[in-house]
Amino acid sequence: MYFFLCNLSTLDILYVSTTLPKLIYISHTGDHVISYSGCLAQLYFYILFADTECFMLTAMAIDRYVAICFPLHYSVIMSKQFCVLLAFPAWFMSSVNAFSLTYFTHNLIFSDLVEIKNFFCDLKALVIASISDSTSLRMFILVDAMLIGALPSCLILASYVCIIYTVLQIKSSHGRWKTFSSCSSHITIVVVYFGSAMSLYLTNSLQEDVILSMMFVTLVPMLNPLVYSLRNKDIIQALRRIIRKQK
Repeated sequence: MYFFLCNLSTLDILYVSTTLPKLIYISHTGDHVISYSGCLAQLYFYILFADTECFMLTAMAIDRYVAICFPLHYSVIMSKQFCVLLAFPAWFMSSVNAFSLTYFTHNLIFSDLVEIKNFFCDLKALVIASISDSTSLRMFILVDAMLIGALPSCLILASYVCIIYTVLQIKSSHGRWKTFSSCSSHITIVVVYFGSAMSLYLTNSLQEDVILSMMFVTLVPMLNPLVYSLRNKDIIQALRRIIRKQK
């Protein structure tokens, strides 16, 4: 579990570092210009970290499934080698997918001065800003979204169906609640991540895109450490001591 949390924390740091520094620079200087190569680089890393987090949440769902459904074999199944085996394809497939989408975007035709209806180089905004026929790219993005979004969602859903079935077999209500509560942090992050991503890429309003993009690139990375920290008893006790001292 801590191996995947380490990966998730790293992703949150890198994810925020891809978009927010440019936004802060724009707010401070008023300079809204970004170079073409800089825009493609930002697009690549944004897709890379967003896709990797999607796969990492799926790996964490598998981890919770093994922990609850096979508790006695957890340490054997979720060995270091198996955790790496789950994490490495997540990074590799995301990098390949990010490169493919960036390459297709690079082949689009733009005018000399492009106005992007967002505060960073989002794929959706770039496709809209293009003056070339982007029908093939739109189809590729649709298929890509089905593979990157729908497949992990199905795996997460299947994991929790098995988890709920196992939890319902526990006779004690306290035992059921205690067992299922170990998944509460992960469920919260999954709902926020996939919910904000679907809201962002299913809407047709450019004005809503900016607001939803801001939530997606700031709320999710900020919420991840908050949710998992509040699940830690030592951190809760430390917060209580700080609050008592202030009173």
